[in-house]
Amino acid sequence: MDGRLLAEMSVLAAVVETGSFTRAAEVLGLSASGVSRSVARLEAKIGVRLLERTTRALRLTGEGTRLYELAAPHLSGIEEAADAVAGAAAQVRGVLRVSLNPLFVRYVLAPRLPEFLARHPELEIRMVPVPDAADLVAEGVDVAVRFGPQPASSMSSRLLLNTRVLTVAAPAYLKRHGRPKVPQDLAGHECLQYINPQDGRVFDWEFHRGKEVLVVETRGRLTLTDGDALVRACVAGAGVAQMLALGFESLITGGALVDLFPDWPDERFPLYAIRPSRRLPPAAVEAFLDFCTEICRGHA
Repeated sequence: MDGRLLAEMSVLAAVVETGSFTRAAEVLGLSASGVSRSVARLEAKIGVRLLERTTRALRLTGEGTRLYELAAPHLSGIEEAADAVAGAAAQVRGVLRVSLNPLFVRYVLAPRLPEFLARHPELEIRMVPVPDAADLVAEGVDVAVRFGPQPASSMSSRLLLNTRVLTVAAPAYLKRHGRPKVPQDLAGHECLQYINPQDGRVFDWEFHRGKEVLVVETRGRLTLTDGDALVRACVAGAGVAQMLALGFESLITGGALVDLFPDWPDERFPLYAIRPSRRLPPAAVEAFLDFCTEICRGHA
């Protein structure tokens, strides 16, 4: 096999899977111009144009799509074989682009980040703001951490934890409006609504107790898209809210919020780590995923 052809094919795959010459260069440890020259050499060698380049985007031509689809499984197989043989010799280094849920960063990851960076002094982490519904491959994201069930796709997902969903209100709100005795009483209360970032719809209000699931229709004049804003508004007495226990247990124990229905304790919400592509620094990605798994054990 022509070693240069294999290298050029790997560069093409990196460009396709990261969405740009610049991000492919970061992944491969090359310059953007070096990546561009490698793709040009491959096109010249094969005799067809593989990529359509504009100032705003890259896309495969028909011939490029066929070449990538035929070659990608073989490149992944070679990469997996090399990873298996290299084992502990793999070095965690380079630039890792991550898109992380803000609550996960604030209450789980940030307090432990110095420890992770100390373990891997040659690794640089870049947190990039990417909407939950965005194409992670097109955005050049190496690892994402997201709440909620993940849609079926070719991406690899790892469950990090399940956190309780609490229904809460501030003592000041309950003093003015009374405490609901059962979930159905919420129909007569001001309920703070929250948008699902995956589909843009308002979350349903559910209550779980063992195998029993109760869905309650609620209404409220305040609809939010930020979890911290939801909690702050609830603490201020704006209404009843459903929120994740992760990071906010102290508000219950400290008396700032009241858990309204402790007899409905079983609704859980999952947190996943998502790996969009294997065409990324495997040691760095695996190290970060393993660290996320490690630090989430104490919050499960």
